[in-house]
Amino acid sequence: MFSVTVRDHMMIAHSFRGEVFGPAQRLHGATFVVDTTFRRPDLDGDGIVVDIGLATEQLRAVLGELTYRNLDDEAAFAGVNTTTEVLARTVADRLVERVHAGELGAGARDLSGITVTLHESHIAWASYERSL
Repeated sequence: MFSVTVRDHMMIAHSFRGEVFGPAQRLHGATFVVDTTFRRPDLDGDGIVVDIGLATEQLRAVLGELTYRNLDDEAAFAGVNTTTEVLARTVADRLVERVHAGELGAGARDLSGITVTLHESHIAWASYERSL
């Protein structure tokens, strides 16, 4: 299996519901380093997994929909605790939509999977992996 990973970051504000979150129930900010790994069993005719430039551009666009926002105010997250895990899935799903729309190039349609990892800090992170 071949893979290519691109990286960016996002800064958000949010709060959580539930005693398990302790002081994070209050509004707070978070900065995530976001790694996105694209996978496929074979390289395309150009010898690549995915166009790194397009992958980077589309990751930046997806994160741009989230960054510098209070996610508590976003309709897409109404009633949802925007945990690191939930946000990893959100980014992955939005990128897959872009793959299917051809925004990562025609060769990206042969990708077999994607993994999005959000690093909360140097000691904690969460990932979401899905097939295409």
